[in-house]
Amino acid sequence: MARKKSQMFTDVGAGGETHQSITTGALLTTNHGMVISDDQNSLRAGERGPTLLEDFVLREKIFHFDHERIPERIVHARGSGAHGYFECTTAIPELTCASLFQTAGKRTPVFARFSTVAGGAGSADTPRDVRGFAVKFYTDRGNWDLVGNNIPVFFIQDAIKFPDLVHAVKMEADRGYPQAASAHDTFWDFASLMPETTHMLMWAMSDRTLPRSLRMMDGFGVHTFRLVDADGGWRFVKFHWRAVNGAQSTSWDEAVKIAGADSDYTRRDLFEAIDSGNPPAWDLAVQVFDQAFADAQPYDVLDATKLIPEEDLPLRVIGRIILDRNPANFFAETEQVAFLPTNIVPGIDFSDDPLLQGRLFSYLDTQHSRLGTTNFHQIPINQPKCPYGNFQRDGHMQTEVPVGRANYEPNSLSDAGEDAGPREDPRSGFTTVARLLEDAAPVRVRSELFADHYSQARQFWISQTPSEQGHIVKAFVFELSKVVMETVRVRMLANLVNVDATLAARVADGLGMDVPAASVPARPMFSVNASPALSIQRSNGPSLVGRKVAVLVATGSLLTDVEALRSDFTAQGASVVVIGPKVNVMLKGGSLALDGQLAGSPSVLFDAVAVVLSETGERELHADPAALQFIRDAFVHLKAIGYSAGAVALLTAAGVDIASDGVSKIGRQFVKNAATRFVSRE
Repeated sequence: MARKKSQMFTDVGAGGETHQSITTGALLTTNHGMVISDDQNSLRAGERGPTLLEDFVLREKIFHFDHERIPERIVHARGSGAHGYFECTTAIPELTCASLFQTAGKRTPVFARFSTVAGGAGSADTPRDVRGFAVKFYTDRGNWDLVGNNIPVFFIQDAIKFPDLVHAVKMEADRGYPQAASAHDTFWDFASLMPETTHMLMWAMSDRTLPRSLRMMDGFGVHTFRLVDADGGWRFVKFHWRAVNGAQSTSWDEAVKIAGADSDYTRRDLFEAIDSGNPPAWDLAVQVFDQAFADAQPYDVLDATKLIPEEDLPLRVIGRIILDRNPANFFAETEQVAFLPTNIVPGIDFSDDPLLQGRLFSYLDTQHSRLGTTNFHQIPINQPKCPYGNFQRDGHMQTEVPVGRANYEPNSLSDAGEDAGPREDPRSGFTTVARLLEDAAPVRVRSELFADHYSQARQFWISQTPSEQGHIVKAFVFELSKVVMETVRVRMLANLVNVDATLAARVADGLGMDVPAASVPARPMFSVNASPALSIQRSNGPSLVGRKVAVLVATGSLLTDVEALRSDFTAQGASVVVIGPKVNVMLKGGSLALDGQLAGSPSVLFDAVAVVLSETGERELHADPAALQFIRDAFVHLKAIGYSAGAVALLTAAGVDIASDGVSKIGRQFVKNAATRFVSRE
């Protein structure tokens, strides 16, 4: 069989990056270029004899196959990524000398990776879990990695507890399950013994950990960092990503059913959005404050279990990322990308947050383990896009070829007319911010303000709508019902009493338990007010941008109705997926090749549904369990439902009252309804 010759070429990407690629040519070769004569049969001693060790073609092929999987991340193993760019929309040179923030309109290439935390690489996309939100900025002064989550706080205050947290939330050591779930004894045993987890638990049991898609969740840098100006002055900063499409979540029942219908739901959604020319975007906003502001707060800004309410310090939008290019290869880019909190650039610096300080050590060590070499920065996805150079040499998988004798500094080789190599630059190089350090003996203690574990957890609770509070209660009941050790449930309820007595009573009632006495707080709580910004339902208005609407049709449905719906929704930034009992259906007005088949396209995969049927089509679907479940789920999941006159009987058979909120005839009202969910039906 003739094969084309393999060719090596350099591909220049949109961001100016270069990738060496191999095209499949006419000739099949080994990794070292030797042409292979037979790729179908191993070398044997005779026609039926044993395979020979001499077969180096077989050994190379099998060896590479055996090693084509690298150790997955301990946490955040299941991820999805995309390329794009950051555009500075408001220059802030008065706050920082970081080059990407100096000029409005300046663009910086980025790669973003989103992930679940607890599950392995083969787990589903939709379990109740924190989502990682990591962005690598390829700036002209080096790479800056902003490595955060879709929640602004974390479970623990000190990095020394991170191994314990992860061991507790991962599958239990003796049985190897549950996978990608926190609803088990070891996690809640740990959490109930660590009151500092309480604020994060409120977020984790909320709708925030059931995002509708990766495009519709916010992100946070979590920690407090520093912005440093050109004169060396500094201010504290917290970073926020706000989804331009608005934050949106699924319900628990919906997330469970999505996992069964499409375990790659959010991964597919991100890829298809970019592939269809609808790139997702997030605004980058900052909260900037000085030491005086920090000192005036009743909490410590260096405590990663605390946030600064937006009502106390409003967000300032300074830029936007747009993700407009999918990876060319998932392994080479999304799997091998290495994010390091230590990757910062002049103009940005660390704070003394003890959780952040531990991450500065941990991430580099982790990437050495995962990627097998200190040279992981040479992998194209990790390479800076600006010039770089140093005297680090050799090591496993060294792919660069340094020239010249200079592999140390200082050196005087330039005196002999040779290249002496790169040199430091005190003017433009990174300088750690100047600050006074406390004159104190080394101790293993935390700031006294770190000891308040319940005040902001209470603030989160009172900031939610009644609907969202109900979801939090149900989540606690579900999770704790999976806990076998009664002492753990009692201990957790005692902590919740400090958050809110009604919350604890509702959770206890769901478990059939008595409400215990409150645990004793380590520090008196301070008074809090509701913060509407903490509620998804209160802080996000209706929007159709990025939403998916399903149109269910059958024999005899009006093609003009379908075309009108597609036109109306597309004009407002939504996409329409037409589905039916078969992939080809004869409509009134012409035949139509559908986008999906009913049994494989349940309503849980969409944000709103329209049922466009003739009387003939209604009779066709009336006895179809998939059609009835399609409508029932859409109604239970609070989605807008549109219907044609011929579909009324099918809605009635599915138990839907057409007078219910969010249920309307197809047309202008349905298009308006599809931009939101109807919690009044709950």
